[in-house]
Amino acid sequence: MTMIPADVASVTDYEPYARQRLSAQAWAYFSGGAADEISLHANLRCYERLGLWPAALTRFSQPTTRLTLLGREMAYPILLAPVAYQRMAHERGELETVLGAGALGATCVVSMQASHTFEDIAKAAHAPLWLQWYWQRDRGFMRELLARVEALGYEALVFTVDASVNGVRNREQRAGFSLPPGVDAINLRGSGAPSQAHGAAGESPLFGSGLLDHAPDWDDLAWLVSVSRLPVLVKGVMRPSDAQRAVQAGASGLIVSNHGGRTLDGAPPPLAVLQGVCQSVGPASVPVLMDGGIRRGTDILKAIALGAQAVLIGRPYIYGLTVGGAAGVAHVLHILRAELEVAMALTGCNDLAAIGPAVLYRPERDSVF
Repeated sequence: MTMIPADVASVTDYEPYARQRLSAQAWAYFSGGAADEISLHANLRCYERLGLWPAALTRFSQPTTRLTLLGREMAYPILLAPVAYQRMAHERGELETVLGAGALGATCVVSMQASHTFEDIAKAAHAPLWLQWYWQRDRGFMRELLARVEALGYEALVFTVDASVNGVRNREQRAGFSLPPGVDAINLRGSGAPSQAHGAAGESPLFGSGLLDHAPDWDDLAWLVSVSRLPVLVKGVMRPSDAQRAVQAGASGLIVSNHGGRTLDGAPPPLAVLQGVCQSVGPASVPVLMDGGIRRGTDILKAIALGAQAVLIGRPYIYGLTVGGAAGVAHVLHILRAELEVAMALTGCNDLAAIGPAVLYRPERDSVF
């Protein structure tokens, strides 16, 4: 589309337009989850269980959403999460995504399974880039890849640890998903057999296949931290004990995530475990971010109130990309940022530091009914 549809008022308004434009296979890939999609839907519903306390007669003084993350000042606490194979959504894929992110000054986490080269993505970017990192079998290949992205100016690695194998994605299986011609993980060519399969998992037994022999462990995280000049955030941490161990291994940040409900069905929503993870590592330790089910600015405020310093969004910007390219991505970011500012104003929060558990209304605790 050459312009944003006039009736798109919230980020979810992009979904029906995106579904019309995507093939059945691509829609299954981008919108689906694992197995019965219990976790996928729980990620969305969990925000409904928390309300917000309105604040009256607040005095504001230069209100702001600014923050500093890993030494980089950001205008607002929204990053773009890594999503693979974006050329299935738009012919220019990741190039349009980083262009839209740059227009709004948002940091974009580029998928290791991007469908454009890291070099071309860096050329198109006008805002900071981080790189998602999946463990590969060949450490020599990983060193070469790491040298490439360091030279290109990527600012952090996001080591994804909740998808050592793909989840059982029945929706993709039913749609007959496979990568279309001309779309692949271009940056992983020559890596041998990557640890991430390209299709839906579940077609053959896992145990006895040898695949888990190459799944990363804590020693591998420590190795990655030791060889990288970039800070390493660990994405996919859900247990407080794992959060503590990641910090001990040298992680510079944590991202609480269940991979968008796409790996282990039945995993709890990240919002439900966020506060426990934050408390386990302490406020002065490392930054904790969160993704999963963000669709409103009020969702962002709730995540920050429970301890997140920032959030990442995935499907909303992919749907914006599908419909409007870079303009759609930028529009999604604009909507969420504006909604966050409104929510902060109505809850009496002058800045992000003012957002805490006191703004949360919990019906089971606070209601007399």
